[in-house]
Amino acid sequence: MSNPIIHAYDFDGVICDSAVETAITGWKAAGQLWGDMPTETPPDMIEKFRQIRPIIETGYEAILAMRLLYLGDSCDAIFRDYQEKTQQLLRQAQVSVEQLKKRFGETRDHWIANDLASWIAMNPLFPGIAEKLQQLGRTETWYVVTTKQERFVKHILQANAIELADERIFGLDRNLSKVEVLQGLLKTHPGQELQFIEDRLPTLLNVQKHPELAAVKLLFATWGYNTDSDKSRAKQQGFVSLNLTDFVP
Repeated sequence: MSNPIIHAYDFDGVICDSAVETAITGWKAAGQLWGDMPTETPPDMIEKFRQIRPIIETGYEAILAMRLLYLGDSCDAIFRDYQEKTQQLLRQAQVSVEQLKKRFGETRDHWIANDLASWIAMNPLFPGIAEKLQQLGRTETWYVVTTKQERFVKHILQANAIELADERIFGLDRNLSKVEVLQGLLKTHPGQELQFIEDRLPTLLNVQKHPELAAVKLLFATWGYNTDSDKSRAKQQGFVSLNLTDFVP
């Protein structure tokens, strides 16, 4: 009998469709730094954020992305000069990445403390995911490997009746890259197949650069936060592309 497969899943864009909540939290946090922004997030800004979501790796970047959108930057311009534009905002606001991470987390915490139901409603799971993970947990071992803070992952999983031990959630709090987490999982499960499902092509390309991770099967989640260009390039790079209908029961 073959060894069971070990599953490692990214969270945002694979399990959870968090784009709207991330946009609103980013807008709220940006308003604390720049007082000229309205309190309520305009619906068109949320839609534009969804379009640029593929470029964002970690949640706190939504603060900068929403500010750029408010200032009138087009989605194309943000895609083209994202690093330069965000670095310029950091310098102008005189804030560090660590300060933005803290502000973003605290803004989420405040929303959760005051209206957990609406926060959960803005973080729906993709169709069929809850049932898949509930079933998977009975028979196989799975992990979350994410740049999201772990307490937020736990809130969302619990709200969807999904049980996952704390030690199987690798989030921002651990200060480990996804490469480092996967290296650790290979050591934890020697001789077993490790599959990593991720929706961000740059993340998969980065993992692919590490020869010590050659045994990890890399799967590209096409339903997540990626572009048509990403999908084409994923095929060219030889990644296995999964559609949501392939993934869920």
